[in-house]
This record gives sequence, structure tokens and C-alpha cells, in this order.
Amino acid sequence: MSNSPTANLQAAAMGTGIGPVLDRFQDVERIAILRGGGLGDLLFAYPALSALAAAYPDASITLLGLPLHAELLRHRPGPVAEVEVLPFASGVRPGPEDGTATANFFADMRSRHFDLAVQIHGGGRNSNPFLLKLGARHTVGTRTPDAVALERTLPYIYYQNEFLRSLEVVGLAGAAPVSLEPRLIVTPEETAAGLHLTGAGTRPLLVIHPGATDPRRRWPASSFAVVAARAARDGSDVVLVGDDGDAPLAAEIVRMAQAEAASEGARIRSLAGRLSLSELTGVLSVATVVVGNDSGPRHLAQAVGTPTVGIYWVGNVINAGALGRMLHRVHLAWTTQCVECGVDVTQVGWTAERCEHDDSHVQQIQPDAVYDDVRDLTATTPLLRGR
Repeated sequence: MSNSPTANLQAAAMGTGIGPVLDRFQDVERIAILRGGGLGDLLFAYPALSALAAAYPDASITLLGLPLHAELLRHRPGPVAEVEVLPFASGVRPGPEDGTATANFFADMRSRHFDLAVQIHGGGRNSNPFLLKLGARHTVGTRTPDAVALERTLPYIYYQNEFLRSLEVVGLAGAAPVSLEPRLIVTPEETAAGLHLTGAGTRPLLVIHPGATDPRRRWPASSFAVVAARAARDGSDVVLVGDDGDAPLAAEIVRMAQAEAASEGARIRSLAGRLSLSELTGVLSVATVVVGNDSGPRHLAQAVGTPTVGIYWVGNVINAGALGRMLHRVHLAWTTQCVECGVDVTQVGWTAERCEHDDSHVQQIQPDAVYDDVRDLTATTPLLRGR
């Protein structure tokens, strides 16, 4: 069929999609998906992966991602058959580039003879040329005006929910949504590990993740401590999680929360820096509620079905916020200017370079309002989750 925009729109299939759901490609047996980035970036793409698996049930899906993605998806039931780790490449996977390793990667990928390659990794300036080197018969993805075109492309406009963006992209390949948000299967081993590590039982379990890659997305430690202390006083166990870099922050929050709780029975502790990704998945899955900044662990908690209370700068909630409010609450900081220099932060990462300041954009969010949602979700979670 013709690949002109008019012909593509006229070929839109029946059914509901995020934008047009076009005709499926014929004889698709192998699909490659380009999605680098962190844990949250993978989960943003997960609804699209599920849609492709449903649209092309006889095809094998290869995710081109990061070691973290391979670790999370290893031996996990789901739409991805295998994960191939990306080489270091500008705009795709930052790091020390090795020309020989990159050449070997593309030679290996071309030998797979992919029928369809899908780019859901940004606006395409770097990722579209990368994708085209795979040599796939068909290509779809996003594109800024200055990016190389693929066979079928979606305009990349920065402010769009990433779950919906990924679904709109795969609609170009004829894949209609089967879910709007990620659904990750938790293994029995992970559940058992989560119960063992937290001692989760009859008391509610509040899990807190205080970290974020961008320091501007981090809620103050003192605010997390207030929420932890109130939960402990109300009878919940509280566990903090995070990576090695989060461990000092988590320890400080535990110290402040225990002092705030002023109770010998307060059970507040940190597992930050002590969990594998599989163990973290288990801990999040057995939690009653998870509180966190806009970060990978909050997205992972949502994907395994645990209610969350998220701390968001307003721009981030547009791109990364949960869609529903029965199980997921969001608290917005309406910061639009840097508190240090006054630059318009709504344009950062889109049409302007960010300033050098790392002051929190979310410090104005009040702990009392966050804890109100924690208490509400704690009371309703057993019914909503079938417990």
C-alpha cells in the first residue's frame, strides 16, 4: 500500500487506538523495539509492547534496551522474547563509545532480518538513524521536524503522556491498545522474597522511595519523614527503598522519622542499597501503598498493581503521571520558574537548555496532603486489590 500520510489515514483500521490504528504489515515474524533509558522508560513502553504482541501473535519481540531492562525481564512472562543490550551510542545509550562493538552489534542485528523495527526512544534525531541501521523491512516511530523520517512516523511533541505516546506509535503498525498502563507479572519467588524482606503481615506496609535521577524531582527528606512518622504512629510498618546512592538519604529519613514518631514501637527501617531488582519488585508488590517521587520504583509499583502516591512537578505529571485515581494519587507542584535564576523551567528539555540549578521543584507539596492519600489508600487497598 502507499505510505503517504493521506493513504495511511484512509487505511485506519476499525477499533480504538491512541490516534489512527493503521493497517498491519504483512508477514511479520521478528520485531525490534528501540527503548533505552531507565526503569521508568521501559515501563512507559510496556503497553506498546503488549499491543504489538497482541497484534502480531506469531512474531518474536526483541527489546533493544539496557542491562537493567534485561535484568527486570529475565525469566518473566510477558510480551518480550529477548533483550539485546544496546551499545554505547550518542543519544541512544550514553557512555564510552566503541566503534568495533557498535559495528558488531549492527551486524548481528541485521543478521536477524527484522520485519518491523519500532522507535519509541525520543524525537528521533539520534534514534531514527540508529533504527534504520538495523535493516528492518518496515519502520515506525516518532520524529521531530529535524529528524530522519521512518516509513511511518508520529510527530514528537514533548508534552504527551509517555504511555499514550508509545501506544500511538505502535498504532502506526496496526497495534491497538490492550491496556493503557503497564501490567507486569510478579513471580512467586519475588512475592516470597518481598514478604521475607519486609515481614509484611497483618500490619499495613508503607514503602517509600525518596530518590530520583534528577534532583529537581526530589521531595525534601523532612517531608518524607513526616509521612513515615505519621504512618508508623497509625500502625503501619514503613520501609524505605532505593539504590546505593539513595542509602544515605534513606538513613537520614529513618532517623528523622523515628524521632518524629516518638514511639518505641515505630517500625521504620531502610532497605536502600540492599535489594536486587527482583527483590525490589517483590517488596513493591507486597506493599499496601508506595510513596515516591517521579521515578522508576514508583512506576514499577504501579506496574505490579500496588497503589501509589506520587510527588510530581507539573510538567512531569503530563508525561509520566498515572492515568487513574482510584489506586494512584498525584500531588502537583506548579513551579514554572527556577527559584534561583527565574528561568522558565517548562521549556527545559524541549526548546531550551536547563539552567545549572538543582533546587527542588516539588518542595512546596505538603506532607499532610500526601498522608491523607496514604491513609485513604491504606484503608481501601485490601478491597480494591482483592485481598
